[in-house]
Amino acid sequence: MAVPQNRVTRSRRNNRRSHDGLSASNPQECSNCGELKRAHHVCPACGHYDDREVVAINDEIDLDEEDAA
Repeated sequence: MAVPQNRVTRSRRNNRRSHDGLSASNPQECSNCGELKRAHHVCPACGHYDDREVVAINDEIDLDEEDAA
């Protein structure tokens, strides 16, 4: 079983962990609809990427109206 020869101080331990923190994302405005989106990702609101439609977004379907007809 591994047993440390000497105690690791809080300072050394925390210095080793200094690169483990997560950085906050930097959302950018979609050029098509103006919603905030992640950089280099398809806009979840309109489905556009780099001024062209990549994913077709369907309008919400109300199932109650279809069942009644």
